[in-house]
Amino acid sequence: MIRRIAVFAYGVVSYAIFFATFLYAIAFIGNFGVPKTLDGVPRDPLIVALAVNLGLLALFAVQHSVMARPWFKERWTRIVPPAAERSTYVLLSSLALILLFWQWRPMGGVVWSVESTAARNVLLALFAFGWALVLVATFLINHFDLFGLRQVWLHLRNKPYTALPFGTPGPYRLVRHPLYVGWFFAFWMTPTMTATHLLFAVMTTAYILVAIQFEERDLVRSLGRDYEEYRQRVPMLVPFTKKREERNAGVLAG
Repeated sequence: MIRRIAVFAYGVVSYAIFFATFLYAIAFIGNFGVPKTLDGVPRDPLIVALAVNLGLLALFAVQHSVMARPWFKERWTRIVPPAAERSTYVLLSSLALILLFWQWRPMGGVVWSVESTAARNVLLALFAFGWALVLVATFLINHFDLFGLRQVWLHLRNKPYTALPFGTPGPYRLVRHPLYVGWFFAFWMTPTMTATHLLFAVMTTAYILVAIQFEERDLVRSLGRDYEEYRQRVPMLVPFTKKREERNAGVLAG
């Protein structure tokens, strides 16, 4: 029982660190309310700042992708309790982000700046929409399972973990990855795009587009025909484009 309580406490602490990191990320990327932000005052030579920032982004990408793969989970759960695997993934992802926030090097340089007050407000509203969509999307597919709390709660009650059934609630009927769509809004919707912000947006977008390929491959393996049929019906990221994709594929095939 003590071991189960310890695993549960570990899961709760890991989730608390994640949620604090999530809230900090909103302020960090939005440039408000925290000591250090994405577009702070440059203090390093450009080449140094660029190298450090790329290294931080690469570290997060490698950690986030490798630990999510089934082959890694299979080996990792020989070391950590299976019930704590997801919490550990969440914790290490949060720590990678905290390191990024701490060591990020602003580079300055304005790529664009929207002067119209109305247009700025629209972009800020879309920025807020992106973060809201990310959070809502996690709850639609079971927020607590995604971030490890369900696993440690079942373990505390000495009940076996059961995988969630496949479903397509709400925005999942429009696109296969609404959570990633939310990230795109959060990263790109800014009234002032600096070189620093552009680097962050481009690299995180590239990472997401690559990560989707690995994620979908894993989903096909685990869900089989259900996910294959879903993938045929619903576009990846842009709503109402499936027929266009099919027409383009037909032209290429011809």
